Amino acid sequence: MTQWTVVCRLDELVPERGVAALLDDRQVAVFRLHDDRVRAVGNHDPLSGANVLSRGLVGTRGGAAVVVSPMHKQAYSLDDGACLDADAAIPVYPARVRDGLVEVGLR
Repeated sequence: MTQWTVVCRLDELVPERGVAALLDDRQVAVFRLHDDRVRAVGNHDPLSGANVLSRGLVGTRGGAAVVVSPMHKQAYSLDDGACLDADAAIPVYPARVRDGLVEVGLR
């Protein structure tokens, strides 16, 4: 069962930028894409060991939305968490906008 938690209002997120949120004991990076879709992934970069993905660059690679780590520049898919440059992955969380509020789901 998914438990939805409000993170912020959609209009508080700058398109193509991320924010970090602490949900339970997990750091989550939440991103607003250029078309107002939202994505949520783990904030921890497994290759550098730092909680920095919310500060990464958002873009696309091969038509898929990605965040590029500010540490070593690896790209992570915002859809499935796979690292496109190395053998690594990050957790992906369901995210949605309801009544103008960004919600992230935890299981």
